[in-house]
Amino acid sequence: MTETVTATCHCGAVEMRVRLSDGLNTARRCDCSFCVRRGAAAVTAPLDGIEVVKGADKLTEYQWGTKTARHFFCSVCGIYTHHRRRSNPNEMGVNLGALHGVNLRDLGDIPWVNGREHPSDT
Repeated sequence: MTETVTATCHCGAVEMRVRLSDGLNTARRCDCSFCVRRGAAAVTAPLDGIEVVKGADKLTEYQWGTKTARHFFCSVCGIYTHHRRRSNPNEMGVNLGALHGVNLRDLGDIPWVNGREHPSDT
């Protein structure tokens, strides 16, 4: 099931239309050194599933290590909006908290994935 939703940063400078791969069923958290500090849960969209409809010029990018993952943030309010995944560069992760109409409390426990032992780190 695909679903299209709206996602925004905190200040509203960035707005995206997101086509989710399987609704909220892909919700997960990662324990890699970056994600665990960021603390945001993400859902999956295909690589072409994100359309920035407002504020593309406000997005800033962060990369490190293998430079496979590409993390995007609003340069005004600092909120993480989305990233290209290192685990699967054909997928995008989208900040679950940025999706309109989603309350993280309603989702209960969100599964964790092992990002600390990623194969490209060995």
